[in-house]
Amino acid sequence: MNIRLGDLLLSKEMITQAQLDEVLMDKPRNQKLGDALVDRGLITENKLIEVLEFQLGIPHVRLTNTEIDTSLISLVPKEIARRNLYLPIRKEKDQLVIAMADPLDFYAIEDLRLSTGFQIRPVIAGRTEIIKAINKMYGSSKKQTVDGTPNLEEVDASAVKIVDQILSDAVESLASDIHIDPQEKQVLVRFRVDGVLRSEQTWSKKLQSAIISRIKVMADLDITEFRIPQDGRINLKINMSKVDLRISIIPTMHGEKVVIRLLDLTKTNLNMSGLHFTEKNEEVFKSLLDRPNGLMLLTGPTGSGKTSTLYTGLSRLNREEVNIITIEDPVEYQLQGINQIQVNPSVGLTFASGLRSILRQDPNIIMVGEIRDAETAEIAIQSSLTGHLVLSTLHTNDAVSAITRLIDMGIEPYLIASSVTGIVGQRLVRKICKDCIEPYTPSEKETEIFLTRNLSVETLYRGAGCESCRQSGFKRRIPIHEVIQMDDIIREMILHKRSNDSIKKHFQENDTKWLFDDGLLKAKRGLTTIEEVIGVALAE
Repeated sequence: MNIRLGDLLLSKEMITQAQLDEVLMDKPRNQKLGDALVDRGLITENKLIEVLEFQLGIPHVRLTNTEIDTSLISLVPKEIARRNLYLPIRKEKDQLVIAMADPLDFYAIEDLRLSTGFQIRPVIAGRTEIIKAINKMYGSSKKQTVDGTPNLEEVDASAVKIVDQILSDAVESLASDIHIDPQEKQVLVRFRVDGVLRSEQTWSKKLQSAIISRIKVMADLDITEFRIPQDGRINLKINMSKVDLRISIIPTMHGEKVVIRLLDLTKTNLNMSGLHFTEKNEEVFKSLLDRPNGLMLLTGPTGSGKTSTLYTGLSRLNREEVNIITIEDPVEYQLQGINQIQVNPSVGLTFASGLRSILRQDPNIIMVGEIRDAETAEIAIQSSLTGHLVLSTLHTNDAVSAITRLIDMGIEPYLIASSVTGIVGQRLVRKICKDCIEPYTPSEKETEIFLTRNLSVETLYRGAGCESCRQSGFKRRIPIHEVIQMDDIIREMILHKRSNDSIKKHFQENDTKWLFDDGLLKAKRGLTTIEEVIGVALAE
């Protein structure tokens, strides 16, 4: 049996050659192909398991329902088990049965045969299940607690294991944030997954100070200070993933509350296909990027994926002959070949001061993480008028409102009209889980909603709920957009301070699709649900 995973998936037409080539080129060297395909949403973990089980005749096991022989754990060091994503589960005569996420990893199988002396018989298990089983079998179960009156050493040791487990579970759950909430009689841990907070764990109140102190130590914060807010940062490798953690701690009535923002650096997808633009919107977006100068803005509320879209644009522009410099707060992704500056107000490095310095570095393209004040806006606009392509973000509810926001900051209308080339409005909607998606006939009310936008629909989709999506029917999020490009009529309207409604009317007459329209099109394609679109696109 000597078949490569990529060839197998190509033969089953589950991916295309172009997708395979792109993933092989972009993925980190130590990331397995199956993991990379799943992380990019090209296949689901369940679909991958199904095709391996059917095509290769390798059985699939559910570790949650499987009795694991704990005496075999000593045969495989924990780090090797985690690196290769396998776990010995039982012994049958001279064979060692191994649950593997990738049963086609022949190098791992051969190394295990040589190190244990057993013949290896692989069975397939999900990556998430394997990692959770490894954590449990090697002594990091999140069910550990300290009862009675623990001594200081016991509490500290438990806190280390608890924090490690919280972080590991959060990464595997694809959480964007961890909330550690002190309550009167317990400590509640919640994860934000796909934009929704959900309770995950509770811990004894006795462990509260030790857990928070452990996080403070990791983030190099003051463990003796609990009266004022503190912020920090941690870079870790969790479950073979490089993760950047932003720590925020504030005092509350029942103790310090911790919020941890997670950024998994190994699962960053900066391909244009990941933005899910319509054909027309992608064409306009690319044309804005290809201009030699001008100001392009990304708008939307906090957490709407604006920076990720900007990074995708920068990745497309990143060439040897181009000097790209960014100033950000914080630097979210580290891009090779791009000069990135971290804002540091404590030493006087603000967006405005940093932007002035950037202009002396002979840039072609400048990315300003966010325009927060008039000074930064003025410098960004002047930079765009003197031969630079400038990309930045604004916090507004829609694309057209960015014009009003700049005017409210005190920017002269003629400068806005001369510099701004286009604006992209963006929100995130939850994506229907691929493992439990099902079609249904839309109701009369849903059909009417589509008709109000001159769209017809015969079939809509929803997620039935399964273990893969934790019964939510959704897994991951995708953006919906509105993309507007300035023309001479709009510039005249800006100069004469015409209202947002007038400007919107002009764009609408030129067949511009707004956030709601784009969302309905994605619902029609089975990417999201109409309820999700209404809840996100029409939210003020």
